Amino acid sequence: MRYTHPFKAIINNDSVILILGTFPSIKSFENNFYYSHPKNQFWSILSTIFNEILITEKERINFLKKYKIALWDIVESCNRENSSDSNLKEVKVHDLSKLIKTYKNIKVIAFTSKKALYFYEKYHEKINIPVVYLPSPSPAYAAMKIEDKIEAYRDILGEK
Repeated sequence: MRYTHPFKAIINNDSVILILGTFPSIKSFENNFYYSHPKNQFWSILSTIFNEILITEKERINFLKKYKIALWDIVESCNRENSSDSNLKEVKVHDLSKLIKTYKNIKVIAFTSKKALYFYEKYHEKINIPVVYLPSPSPAYAAMKIEDKIEAYRDILGEK
């Protein structure tokens, strides 16, 4: 089945780091917000690093703005049968060049999955901004303990 990304980037003119996932999970589609599968570790990781409570959508959006973090996904539309990145077919990627030209303060692009980084490298012209890989916060990525994921994210995001 063909899916189109259901929500806009969370970004503003102050954003300095752009975190890109691959494509929203089916649960995120249902909840109409990023990383909203209850077992996804993304918000728990950020909450731990910055010692902030991030439960509601409003808290999460305010947090991103406060720490100058933008959030989006690399895939604009695709065919898929489930939430697994390995299941994404006939992918069309978002126009990151246009986003970067609009939001000129972005200093680094961080990818929350190897598949997101793969799509960037395969379908995008290189943007003159450093890119980094962050371990997937997905519950399906159990090869790394959450404590190690927290440290990897802390290395990129810093401790504020």
